[in-house]
Formats: sequence, structure tokens, C-alpha cells
Amino acid sequence: MSSAARPPAGAPVAVSGSGVVSPIGNDLGAFDEALFAGRSAIRPHVLDLPGIELPAVPVAAAAFDAASVIAPSRVPLDRGTAMALAAAEDAAHDASLAIGGFDPERLGIFWGSGMAGATTFEMTCRSVYADRRRMRPTSVVTAMPNAPVAELALRFGARGAALAYACACASSAVAIGEAMRAIRAGWIDVAIAGGSESLLTPGVLASWQAMRVLAPIGAGADAIDTARRACRPFAADRAGFALGEGAGAFVLESVEHARARGATARFSLVGYATNCDGVHITNPDAAGQARAMRAALADAGLDAAAIGYLNAHGTATLAGDAAEAESIANVFGASGVPVSSTKAIHGHLLGAGGAVELLAAVRALVAGRLPPNANVDAADRAFAIDLVTGGARESATIGAVMSSSFAFGGTNAVLIASLSGSSTAR
Repeated sequence: MSSAARPPAGAPVAVSGSGVVSPIGNDLGAFDEALFAGRSAIRPHVLDLPGIELPAVPVAAAAFDAASVIAPSRVPLDRGTAMALAAAEDAAHDASLAIGGFDPERLGIFWGSGMAGATTFEMTCRSVYADRRRMRPTSVVTAMPNAPVAELALRFGARGAALAYACACASSAVAIGEAMRAIRAGWIDVAIAGGSESLLTPGVLASWQAMRVLAPIGAGADAIDTARRACRPFAADRAGFALGEGAGAFVLESVEHARARGATARFSLVGYATNCDGVHITNPDAAGQARAMRAALADAGLDAAAIGYLNAHGTATLAGDAAEAESIANVFGASGVPVSSTKAIHGHLLGAGGAVELLAAVRALVAGRLPPNANVDAADRAFAIDLVTGGARESATIGAVMSSSFAFGGTNAVLIASLSGSSTAR
């Protein structure tokens, strides 16, 4: 798209705080260390399904004590909701956002999760059908899809929009993008935005294993090493992904609001777009993905050459990686942008993936280093992409970064961030 044909770019939105719960760390220091080292948190997991024998599956669990998180509502928390609260608390602390420091009617909660409450739902089903026990009277409010939004609104006293998004793997990217749009439009001044997911239950894992999208792992003495290297996005020998769990949260503000309260913008969101392939419920469509990336660039007022790093959706499936590599080359040209998928080390976080992977992209922006695409001995030669392999790559001239999330159902969501918040190429 030529600059003459491009619509006016939207205003940048300040991001003043970040928080994370993830398999590779629950604070930015630990997260960065594993991210740039390409250190995998994926391990073998045996499914606890009495009467059903299934092979072990690769899983990336977070070192997180959900029982230590007290719900503002005082009802029991689903593990995913507990992660949401922990990540959001850290983001608010990072942003110095305290109760009384904002107009509650101008604070919104925007949160994504593919299957929020899944852990509670599975436990409830086991109680009823396997153990013949009565369920908790709080089961509905603990398992409902908007439970994280409700608890976050109570915690921060939000009186603005409180919206939950369920768009499979694009859920938290959509939540962050829609929060950005709400601030740009002047509907709110500040938002807590992100996503969470905790689906490492026997029933859910067995369901994904039945789809044949989880990477196979070895048995016995080989199980740990093959699980660690199980997810190999864009590799010639890729064979599927591992499931993970976690949460990512951000404090988004209008530039004026952040300046008025003396907050420091850690980075700026400058572009967002979402669309639907409209082609197939599971098979990805390269054309739809390319349209989303171009629309995000147009929203940011940037040319493709301005993007210094792309955190890819990269699930390590045969069809998924092929479609995405095609869409990247279509938008950026052959090997036109450095690319990596961090799912290789933290697993597929589903509804939380967009938020945690945006964090990975902006940590690259801040550090001037590109995280490696771990576990790749040989990239697929059919892909015309510049895959970051063999270790982190130094890149001191990154102007902006892109994070892509492409979901079952055909929903695509793309976010662009920069340190300055300004367009560097028109």
C-alpha cells in the first residue's frame, strides 16, 4: 500500500506497566533470562484418565501457587483466574497505578481467554460423575468465561467497560487491541488488558491429543529431552506443539493520562488489526493473515520495513507454519524481517498467547536483542523467512515490533509496538 493510499494512523497508546505468569518465569527478569537463552520449560506429562491409556504429552506448566491468591469476591478462584489477578497486580504495580489515582468510570477491563474456567469445570464434572459428590455452590461464578474480568473489576474498582473476549488463540491479542481502540476513541482513559489460560487438565489435554496436533515425545529415559525439544516451529522436522499455561497483563493509557499522573510509558502500542479468514474453522489462510498484518501496519502508519522483529504465531504444525511463512513473505518480502516463535519454549498458551507473546516482542524491543526460535536444527527450506536460530541475535536498531495471533475459527489479530510511539517509516 502506498503512503498516499494509506488511511491516517491512529494515535499511539502508552503502556505503563506489564505483568506475567508463565512457564518461563513470573517476573520480567526470569522471563527475559529464559526468553533470550531459548530455554524450554516443556516437560512430559502423563494423563490421569482411569481406564484410558494414552501416551505422555508435552506440557509447559507455570510454577504458580493459585491457592495463595485471594479473590476480591471471596469465592474460590479457577487457576486461570488466579493467574490473571497475579499478572494484573504486577502490571498495576509496575505502572504505579493505585486506587484513587484514576477516575474509576474511566477505567476499563479488557481480558481474553479461550476456555476460562476449564479447570473448575473439569473438577466439577469429576465430582459429579466420578466421585458422586455434590458440587460447590460457587461453581458457576468460578467457571464462567468472564470470571477473570469480574474479579479484576472488583480488585481495581473499575466502573468503565468490563469485557471478556473468547477468540481461541487470538483472545488476549484481541482484548489488548480493543482496549487500545477504546482509549483512542476517548471512551476510557486507562485499561487493564491481557489474557489468561490454564487448561492443563486430563480431559482438555486428551482432547488436544485426539486432534493429533500435540508433538509426540519419547518414552522412558528419552522422555524429558524429547519433550524439551518437542515444539520446533518452522523446522523441517516440526511435528506439533506443547500446551502451556499462563497470563500476561498490561496497563494501557492515553498519552495525556499517563503524562498527567507522571507515569512512565514502558512502550507504546501503535497498531492493531483483527479480521477473519472466513475460509475454514481450523485450517489457516495465508491471505487472511496477510490482510491482518497489512491492516495493522496501516493503523500504525508504518511500512513493512519499519518492523525490526516479528513474534510469529508459529505453532509447529505442518499446515499452520506453512501458511504463516507464506503470509510473512507476502507482506515483508523474502527474508524481509527477523522472525521467531517463542512457543518453542513456553508452549502454546492459547487464550493467553497473544499477551505473553506481545510481552516477548517488546522485551526484544527494549533489550535490542531478538529471542531465538529454539529447537530448530534445520529450518524448512520451503519457507522464505529470516528465522532467528542458534541463539539470541543482537539488533540495536529495532524501531517497532509485531506480534501475530492466528486462531481456530479464523480470527486473526496483529499488534504493533514501538518505544517512541511514533511512525518511523511512511
